[in-house]
Amino acid sequence: MGEISPAIDSKLKHPELFRNQAYVNGKWIEAKSGKRFDIIDPGTNEKFASCPDMAAEDVDDAVKAAHEAFLAYRTFTPRTRADLLAKFDALIREHKDDLATILVFETGKPLAEAYGEIEYATSFTRWFAGEAERIQGTTFPAAMPGRRIFTIKQPLGVCAALVPWNFPIAMVLRKASAALAAGCTMVAKPSPETPLSALTLAYLAEKAGYPKGVFNVLPTTLANTPSLSEALCRHPTVKKVSFTGSTRVGKILSAHCASTLKKLTLELGGNCPFVVFDDANLDQACDALMALKFRHAGQACVTANRVYVQKGVYDEFAALLAAKTQEIRVGHGMDKSTTMGPVTVPTGLDKVAAQVEDAKKHGGVVVTGGNRITSLNNGYFFEPTIIANATQKMKIASEETFGPLLALFPFDTEEEAVKLANDTSMGLASYCFTKNVDRIWRMFENLEAGMIGLNSGNSSAAESPFGGIKESGFGKESGKDVAINEYLITKTGTLTLEGQY
Repeated sequence: MGEISPAIDSKLKHPELFRNQAYVNGKWIEAKSGKRFDIIDPGTNEKFASCPDMAAEDVDDAVKAAHEAFLAYRTFTPRTRADLLAKFDALIREHKDDLATILVFETGKPLAEAYGEIEYATSFTRWFAGEAERIQGTTFPAAMPGRRIFTIKQPLGVCAALVPWNFPIAMVLRKASAALAAGCTMVAKPSPETPLSALTLAYLAEKAGYPKGVFNVLPTTLANTPSLSEALCRHPTVKKVSFTGSTRVGKILSAHCASTLKKLTLELGGNCPFVVFDDANLDQACDALMALKFRHAGQACVTANRVYVQKGVYDEFAALLAAKTQEIRVGHGMDKSTTMGPVTVPTGLDKVAAQVEDAKKHGGVVVTGGNRITSLNNGYFFEPTIIANATQKMKIASEETFGPLLALFPFDTEEEAVKLANDTSMGLASYCFTKNVDRIWRMFENLEAGMIGLNSGNSSAAESPFGGIKESGFGKESGKDVAINEYLITKTGTLTLEGQY
């Protein structure tokens, strides 16, 4: 096993929660190659732990274990599955302090945001504990006499979860909670940057009483991620893949899954528009935008990327937003005064810096920020940045940023705003702020996205279907009925009766 840095070890109340081996078939194991990789704290650019570098050769054992477990787990009653999820949920909440600490060291997000992610994540365990007992078939009146038609719902089988680094606990639990509630088993592949939080979840799932093989975790490096993911996608025993990540990778995985016609859920890129009209409550819009844009340093798929502001309030809104942005305190996530941490990967710094330079070349004005921060512990820090006078020629208009940078685009009419907002191949989320109820309905119907925030910057909730359209993917996670159905098959029975009565 790899060593744990004193920097994090001293902050854990229950050090046994820190797990740095892969979890397969109820056992903590190393990769067949024996190789391990380092986990880096983005707030200091220093190693604080290591994990086994699982590869494609390790996939088959995990899938076989999950399948053997499925043969028994699928027979568990809905009440039993609900009780297991409830115990899992209780253990996660009980150990939220240590989970939050691990999250900060893995992702760089401030401690308060780490607690927020855990609260959000456990909303899925709680929600799907209830959904487990509400999986129902149906009956249909038949057109032919003497015939009865009915359906039952059954779990798919072994499922694979490919999760990103920006919300590693929430994304694991949003997928795993639905799968486990449905009666499926799971093999999770966390991001190379954030394997430890997923492994802690595996430990707590074991303590909750899940049988061996029901929930498995395969950490791996960025170098081995493509081949390991392909092995999961092509494995004939894996019946469903759920992926959260970029559109580019989503298309590759979709091709891999096509060979076995797997069920697939894809939650992909965002590039989300945020539209502010003249009649909006500017304080309400600004507060929503601040939380939406600078949470986790702008590293969320649903974050606002392009901010369209009607010209009548453009200058006022820009000034209000700049004043609030300048109050952000950048620092290490464990510092309680920090309100924005580093980006999680160093390439994120390069992308934000390139978009700032491109915007300036095309006439953009840096209202605040615009620079890397080199004075904070060698971490991956960038100033929260606002670009004014943005145009469609800039990279920020067409590229998802995934960093603490937003651009303000002026517009004149509602028709123009809709056209600009929809001018993207993505369609995950859109946001609109206005006090005109007629316009609210028009924008809801005309904006091309799977989720629309209407005077709201938060579209994510366990009870709300989550997913996009266009090149932002397909399928839904969370919400009533739709999410758990992603892990079920519908089997139709047709019975012909003899005789009449």
